Amino acid sequence: MGVIERSYVITIKEQLIHELNRLNSINQKVQQELLKAPEGSLRLGKSQGCVQYFRCTEADGKVYIPKNDISLVKKLAQKSYNNKILRYTEKVSRQLEGLLKIYDDDKIEQIYQLEHAERQKLIIPVEPTKKQKLDEWISEPYEGKGFLVDSQVIMSNNGVRVRSKSEKILADYFESKGIKYKYECPIRLKPYGTIYPDFTFLSNKTGGEIYWEHEGMMDNPDYAKSAIKKIELYENNGIFPGENLILTFESSASVVNMNVVKELTDRYLL
Repeated sequence: MGVIERSYVITIKEQLIHELNRLNSINQKVQQELLKAPEGSLRLGKSQGCVQYFRCTEADGKVYIPKNDISLVKKLAQKSYNNKILRYTEKVSRQLEGLLKIYDDDKIEQIYQLEHAERQKLIIPVEPTKKQKLDEWISEPYEGKGFLVDSQVIMSNNGVRVRSKSEKILADYFESKGIKYKYECPIRLKPYGTIYPDFTFLSNKTGGEIYWEHEGMMDNPDYAKSAIKKIELYENNGIFPGENLILTFESSASVVNMNVVKELTDRYLL
């Protein structure tokens, strides 16, 4: 039985880059706001239980701000906050930039792969290589959905029986790219029970499973409703399109688009 493992199709390095870009965007925003900020800083006091506001500048020192000038108070408060954000984003951005210079998601595996073949025979890697993980995953036995006795026999080029000509096209394409998969390997989705994704892959990036569903009769209302329910079932179990679920569609008037298949394969499986 396949194990459901939610795995975003994004590497740690990509996450670090995304976070650096986010911080840089915030940094630029607060810098623009600080250019328009009033001179001085805000100080708070209290008199007879009431909050008082003061503007502090080098030229004038500490000056009381009347309550009717609340706009100035807010601008000075925002300025103080933005300066704290600016200091934080600049500090962490420098740290991330330094980390990105030395971090590589695959470096530990590369150290092993760069060893001489004879040395590799003498070494136990600190963690299984991607190939070892894939070989172990693909060798796990499972029982597929099965076929009706009188159903059409459609075989992929590598001898995998599939249910439709479109699935054969997909299977042949994956096989031509050297991408290993499991066809209709069962997984459990709550509260429904067992379902059989068309294709299951082991992500080269994350090491988690990726599911590929090809919905082939989307101009059939009942089929389309069933497909939508299945997608919602995946989502309710933490499996989302664009993360660890790949979806392709066709109808009687529109066959599977191989340009889309190629792009999805390049993006998520290679």
